[in-house]
Amino acid sequence: MLHKLISLSPDLKKLRDEGFEVEINGAFLLVHNIPYVNIKKEIAFGTIVSKLNLAGDITAKPEDHVVYFIGEHPCNNDGTVIKAIQHSSQDQVFDGITINHSFSNKPTDGYPDYYEKITSYVKIISHQAASIDNSVNARTFNVIESTDSEICFHYIDTNSSRAEIDVISSKLKSLKIAIVGLGGTGSYILDLVAKTPVKEIHLFDGDTFLQHNAFRTPGAASIEKLREKSKKVNYLHEVYSKLHKYITPHDQYITSSNLNELFGMDFVFICVDKGGIKKLLIEKLIENGVKFIDVGMGVEVVDGLINGSVRVTTSTTEKNNHISRRISFSDAGNDGYSQNIQIAELNALNASLAVIKWKKIYQFYHDLEKEFNTAYDINVNKLQNDENIS
Repeated sequence: MLHKLISLSPDLKKLRDEGFEVEINGAFLLVHNIPYVNIKKEIAFGTIVSKLNLAGDITAKPEDHVVYFIGEHPCNNDGTVIKAIQHSSQDQVFDGITINHSFSNKPTDGYPDYYEKITSYVKIISHQAASIDNSVNARTFNVIESTDSEICFHYIDTNSSRAEIDVISSKLKSLKIAIVGLGGTGSYILDLVAKTPVKEIHLFDGDTFLQHNAFRTPGAASIEKLREKSKKVNYLHEVYSKLHKYITPHDQYITSSNLNELFGMDFVFICVDKGGIKKLLIEKLIENGVKFIDVGMGVEVVDGLINGSVRVTTSTTEKNNHISRRISFSDAGNDGYSQNIQIAELNALNASLAVIKWKKIYQFYHDLEKEFNTAYDINVNKLQNDENIS
């Protein structure tokens, strides 16, 4: 509810997006870490508090011009009290919030919104502190934790908010996603999907996270972590659960006996190169109407240089008759990929193309081509779209 109030109220959202430490406590707005000068001519930090006037789940015009302050009374840089805002100094308790002072600085027509109200007082109070140390700033951009159980992140997605794409991002909120295979490409897909507000992310892989994996996985694993020989899904869960609350590791390969765990998913990313299980998996997903993307790489060494391609093939209930001609189900082969040639940038590219297509399906991105197969060829630096729906 509190996150919704900030997101739907342009004035509160602007405060948060500009880096102010905004908190909603009951019917009060608190803005923390406001630098000011105390009577000893020292820089200190306090909190501005304002009563909120609401119209349902958004802010209305402030009813008054008064704010409250937690801290000592702000002074000029010479230690004299700032009289332009001086109003009352006595401890009061509002909804469990103990305030020490109230300030009054009334513009002719009042404050049009809470952004103008708060920043006006910040300017008066913090200007004196900045004259002593110009590095102090009320715009701290400190981490804002999420206390809303309905939000999938441990801290608020201020990136989407600042870019004003919250509504677009929310199209992904109800989705349950599975990633089958957490090798190079699968781990990069997790890196991207974990930064979206999807409801659940399920990871399926029975492999151990070994030293060679560290060179084609996002981030940098420590040598101590490699010595633990954790399962891939457990290692990646440990990393990405610091951001996304609802990631579930499944320390198992997908087989005929546990395929049914994928049938309740909204979308599946297939990142395995074992043809037999891939064929069974894809057949059953199509049979059960589950959307999926299969990724693949074909890489080889030619004349001392690396060449090859990466592929993204999509299947939905709208179109899946192209699968057999675009995806190989062979376990054998002497190509470079079967020899385990994987390079981080190719894995990352393959994952990015897959996630972009996934977001197109859920109307995050425009999709004019409506391609269901994309291949990138390294040597000619070319993307080829096929299997389009007109």
